[in-house]
Amino acid sequence: MLIFTDLEAAIGRVRATFGEDVDVAGVPARVVGLGADAAVEMMTDVTEAIRSLELLRTTAAGVVAAASTRDRGHAGAAQTRGHRTPESLVQEITGSTRAEATKAVRVGESLVLGAAAESAGSDEPQTTGGEQDVDALIARQTEDPQTARTWRAPADDALITGTITNAQHDAIVRGLGAPVESSADDAREAWSLAVERLVAEAPNRTIEELAKAARSIRDILDPEGAQRRFDERNTGRSFRLYTDSDGVRRASIAFDDEGGAWAAAILDAGLRPRRGGPRFVDAEEKSRADDLVADPRTNEQLAYDLFIDVLRAGALADAKQVFGTRQAGVRMVIMAESVESPAAVGHLEEDGATLPAWLVARRGCDLGYTEVITDSGGNPLYLGRESRLFSAKQRIALAVRDGGCRWRSCDRPASYCEAPHRRMGRRRREDRRRSRNPALSLPSHGSAPRRVADHPQRWR
Repeated sequence: MLIFTDLEAAIGRVRATFGEDVDVAGVPARVVGLGADAAVEMMTDVTEAIRSLELLRTTAAGVVAAASTRDRGHAGAAQTRGHRTPESLVQEITGSTRAEATKAVRVGESLVLGAAAESAGSDEPQTTGGEQDVDALIARQTEDPQTARTWRAPADDALITGTITNAQHDAIVRGLGAPVESSADDAREAWSLAVERLVAEAPNRTIEELAKAARSIRDILDPEGAQRRFDERNTGRSFRLYTDSDGVRRASIAFDDEGGAWAAAILDAGLRPRRGGPRFVDAEEKSRADDLVADPRTNEQLAYDLFIDVLRAGALADAKQVFGTRQAGVRMVIMAESVESPAAVGHLEEDGATLPAWLVARRGCDLGYTEVITDSGGNPLYLGRESRLFSAKQRIALAVRDGGCRWRSCDRPASYCEAPHRRMGRRRREDRRRSRNPALSLPSHGSAPRRVADHPQRWR
């Protein structure tokens, strides 16, 4: 694919949809007159053109970073233009936020290092004058460029071909991090396969989901590092109560993994009718849910009142009175063969966050285990054609597999979801329905298989 050929083709399609040239002030009125279908078509073509231009801009940001290293001093590309860092220069030129500029530089450096690694293994002569700049960039990297190129290559190639965006590339590469030093060859291969998998899943995941999946995969591949990162988050836990300048008492909490999951479970259980939870059959629960939906308080006010009630009631609270039928709780998941392995990791059911195996085992000793049996596709044990609804254990298996609502970009937990069947079949000679392909989703999403993503959890 040729960048300017593709760019011109995309712009040609935009021009064909948009019509005759107009002054920029008249663009909104012209687009409004196109209608929704034409607007979607034009937005798709514009996005394709932007991706081609974004590739050029991102790589240029990487080159600027290479020419602005510390050893260049005041002679660096950014410094000679009055900026202390390349990120500051990129931010000024693009008008983006500092976070976006930092991301552009980070992704650009990855592309520049990849190009340097390819050039090192090629007999073709260099045609640019920036070799010294690239050498300076390589010198301050913790990874050998050839090594980095080996495992990053699928992400770099996908970005260059327009398969993924800058943000998706950054989420994958930053989330996975560099391979562990031990067993370097095997580690690089495992990291590269993980990158390929995440690139393939990128169209069906949000940036946040992609970054979370990358971090979870890294913890699976590097259990020792997972334990270290868990310890760092656990050490960083804190609670601070203070009074601001207006005399309002405020609190700041930094959760550890388990405490944060527990706090989220409390909110999910208490506010589920307001946040798209399941439909109730029980009259008392339905009435309670209707009252909560009609409550004039905001979700933030309700969350505050809920936490104060939980703190006030403490160990004497009647959980059913606070949360209703679906009580708050955190479910941890681990492969059966990993329970006794100190180097293994487990996961939280609802968001896939990793936990050390010893913590899962400790909670299992306190509260017990529920064994989940699935087929190779992650579907729960099939109970036959007679059973229309899923059993309690099947729903646990679905929650373990899906982690929550399967609707793309939806972050609601499994406790909010129903379990509709994505495909329904009928036996020819018997008037009995067979359930296939169960999928957790919110009642508000209805059933639209084309919008249901592949299993977002699939942490195994």
